[in-house]
Amino acid sequence: MSISRIYTGGCQCGAVRYRAEGTLGDPHLCHCRMCQKAAGNYFMPLANAPLASFRITRGEPSWFHSSQFARRGFCAACGTPLFYDMPGADFINIVLGSLDDPYDVRPLTQSGMESCVPWFSHLPGLPGKETDAASDAGAERHLAILETNRQHPDYDTEHWPPEE
Repeated sequence: MSISRIYTGGCQCGAVRYRAEGTLGDPHLCHCRMCQKAAGNYFMPLANAPLASFRITRGEPSWFHSSQFARRGFCAACGTPLFYDMPGADFINIVLGSLDDPYDVRPLTQSGMESCVPWFSHLPGLPGKETDAASDAGAERHLAILETNRQHPDYDTEHWPPEE
């Protein structure tokens, strides 16, 4: 399933922002070892956007050529992984966690299964909890994080960081 619309996203610090219009195709989780290393995680969620309707709207990503076939775009200031690009292709893969609304694109397949951690399928069975704001210490910590948060909001801003 692909959804046609306008997608915006960017890095954690707001130095790099992008916009993709149209359909994000092939939404998937890649478990290959290169994606694990690039994401610093067990997998990387990706979907491709047509280059004709994609543009960087703020800053410039840095690029790491992870192989002769691909390069990976990221923010040099905060390290957020943003793109997986195959030069010469007519699309760019967007890292789905960098979307302003990552819930909009549901992965439909998985790739790189040879490197999938063997216990990955057991994750839904782990006990879970929400961020602890119920205790006094938890509420104090939560408030301190909110007051000192330097993360860019999940929408485009004219200026960032905000002017004091």
